[in-house]
Amino acid sequence: MSINTEAKIEDLYHLPENCKAEIVNGKLVLMSPTGFLPGRASGEIYVSLREYERRTKSGYALPDNVGFIVNLPNRRSFSPDAAFYTGKPTGGKFLDGAPIFAAEVRSENDYGEAAEKDMAAKRRDYFAAGTLVVWDVDVLKEEVIRVYRASNPEQPQLYSRGELAEAEPAMPGWLMPVDNLFV
Repeated sequence: MSINTEAKIEDLYHLPENCKAEIVNGKLVLMSPTGFLPGRASGEIYVSLREYERRTKSGYALPDNVGFIVNLPNRRSFSPDAAFYTGKPTGGKFLDGAPIFAAEVRSENDYGEAAEKDMAAKRRDYFAAGTLVVWDVDVLKEEVIRVYRASNPEQPQLYSRGELAEAEPAMPGWLMPVDNLFV
């Protein structure tokens, strides 16, 4: 006899050090560490968000591995690669609610039909939870940023090298050179 137990928010607090996970469909979904270029890209996005935070004082820039607790039928948490949050700080606890902006940087295993379906489902969840803009950042293959908006979630705007990517309407006036994502 097997006992099926649903993952709880408390389970996220007890992951091994340097582990990252989300709760999806009642299960704890572990995420593997990333490689150099995707890790560097998420860091560059965070640095740019931090500059925006200091300039506008309109929210909080957050790096990789920060937990956001949501209450969707099929999802209880997010852990984006970089994010901007306008809610209340929670000290050492996970943040309550979704960020207004989330960046998801593709790693080696984020390609193929199954990965595309998973990423599209995650974007739908972000928008259902209140996120306004989601970046799908591909530094390994196509070298582009796809900017998805809650107002038109199936039609991304594409930014390539040599261009400035943005996150309107979530972060008015914030621009980031796509070239900053690369060495």
